[in-house]
Amino acid sequence: MKEFKDKVAVITGGANGIGLAIAEEAIKRGMKVVIGDIHKEGLERVEKIFKEKNADFITVYMDVTEFEDMKMLAEKTIEKYGQVDLFFNNAGVVVPGDIWNIPLNDIDYIIYSNLFSIVYGLKVFIPIMEKQKTKCRIINTASVAGLLSSPGMPTYHMTKFGNIGLSEAVDLQLQEKESNVRLSVFCPGYIQTDLHNCDKRRPEKFKIDPNEPYYQSEEYKEGLKKAHYVITTGIPIDSIGMSVFQAIEDEQFYILTHPEYMPVIGWRVKNILDGKNPDVKFFKS
Repeated sequence: MKEFKDKVAVITGGANGIGLAIAEEAIKRGMKVVIGDIHKEGLERVEKIFKEKNADFITVYMDVTEFEDMKMLAEKTIEKYGQVDLFFNNAGVVVPGDIWNIPLNDIDYIIYSNLFSIVYGLKVFIPIMEKQKTKCRIINTASVAGLLSSPGMPTYHMTKFGNIGLSEAVDLQLQEKESNVRLSVFCPGYIQTDLHNCDKRRPEKFKIDPNEPYYQSEEYKEGLKKAHYVITTGIPIDSIGMSVFQAIEDEQFYILTHPEYMPVIGWRVKNILDGKNPDVKFFKS
């Protein structure tokens, strides 16, 4: 896809971080934009910013962990604009901590937010796009954490590996049927976003129970500190929207932002091919 003017972009998690950066770039390119998010204050802020830019957009308050909300996002898009050209399956969260200590509620929260939401988006938007018979693309936001392993945040790795595997397989299916829809998977490293504050936007059904001992533990507190550090010291977000759209123009499947992770990705693949075991010493050297 090379031309974007007057085409329609739908973005989940579009009121903050990567989603907002993508929305801003889409508007710069003359697109009509639909922003779905669970963060009401963020949506209100976006509305003010985009009205000042005279952008053609709508916002939709929705929860990506609910399939009916994903359907509603699509329905409102078609009702307003009649088509979808780019769908950014972007919303996501992070949960730190050891798998044997994390409450099941947290595991459900990250699986529904990072993986089921991707499934819901594909299930809802692919049929709509295929009916259009125009060139369309879906961009699933994963992470470099889906291409390599580390000792930290196992639930995050789990969902991002799942996202990438799902994206690869679905794109192959779409190729096989010669569909007009294609996929990309966005695999950034640490970027200066608001991801470390995602707990402030938890759906009520995944609300933290303050009486749960885990949330009083040092492990939990240290996990929050680490997440805050790695995200706030990540690369600036300014160029992310442009990078993603350049990759769309180039029809790239894997969209990467941090070349310094390439050796780690390669090391993991080489270890698999060589029959070697994962070794934590690599991360301590």
